[in-house]
Amino acid sequence: MPESKSYPVEALKDFTIRYFKGMGVPEIDSRIAADVLISADLRGINSHGVIRLHSYYGDRLQKGLIDPASTIRTLSENPSTLALDGGNGLGQVVAYRAMSRCIEKADETGLAVTTVRNSNHFGIAGYYAMMALPEDMIGISLTNSQPLIAPTYGMKRVLGTNPIAVAVPAGEEKPYVLDMATSIVPLGRISLYEKTGQSIPEGWAINKNGELTQNPSDMINGGALLPLGGPALMRGYKGYGLSLLVDLLSGVLAGAAFGEDVGRPSNERNADVGHFFASIKIENFRPIEEFKSDMDAYIRSLKASPKLPGQDRIFIHGEKEEELTEAHLRDGIPLLNEVVEALVMAGEIAGVPFDIKPVQ
Repeated sequence: MPESKSYPVEALKDFTIRYFKGMGVPEIDSRIAADVLISADLRGINSHGVIRLHSYYGDRLQKGLIDPASTIRTLSENPSTLALDGGNGLGQVVAYRAMSRCIEKADETGLAVTTVRNSNHFGIAGYYAMMALPEDMIGISLTNSQPLIAPTYGMKRVLGTNPIAVAVPAGEEKPYVLDMATSIVPLGRISLYEKTGQSIPEGWAINKNGELTQNPSDMINGGALLPLGGPALMRGYKGYGLSLLVDLLSGVLAGAAFGEDVGRPSNERNADVGHFFASIKIENFRPIEEFKSDMDAYIRSLKASPKLPGQDRIFIHGEKEEELTEAHLRDGIPLLNEVVEALVMAGEIAGVPFDIKPVQ
């Protein structure tokens, strides 16, 4: 296994803030973007954390493909709806402001929807859905992304991994936080198998000829991921339908790019990623304490249901990530040595040295 060391959370966040500032991002926006990236690492979603700091965000900022100080424009607004143009800014900043406005509107109207066009990759979708939890609301966050998935019976990358995130508050129990891609696995998982020389399970991907493959390189070099569920025999059309739904709401409805037109990281043009957010004020439907009590009862009944042999727990979506967050806040965020090396190089480019000592 590759070697890793753990680094203190606040020091890592401070470096990330300074890095974004060094790339011309205003301080308040740098703090937002850094918080989203560190939250991904805290929750164990390392593929969307600081590993992308320069390889995606910094690289595109440096090339002028992301506007570090973009102006977000209102395209259309009603009491419960809002359509925004993200000004080709950092996806985390655009999404944070869009969801904040969505929550404000839901507080007044009970339910609100915000769409965003002309944005960029925004990190983990769950971050924005969870913004609704402290307000006793249900949060929904969707985004489209670069094409990596072949539709059922297709052989070409047409759809993104297009994640769906939903956060629902509970009382004494941890909240329900679903944060999932609509592909059977993310691209990062395939890349990890390639780096370690392992075969991928059959049904995860196809090669450039449309044939099922267990060679991760086949997928990376011209093949495609399969949608959630896998091939048609395993009812992969359901995942295909979910991925398409996300693109219809995030891309078509928002007026952003969709399908094959959503920007890849390697493209030398604006990505024009689209987002969709919704907030539901629970109090407008029933007393919040009654709702939370029912949520607790439901979660406890699921956890108390019979378990498979050898299994001692049934988890609620987001529970593992909550426990990882607690552990990482206490013990530090583990980073592979190659990730640390990339951060050192990124710091040199931005003029902010990576001088963080690992946790002893």
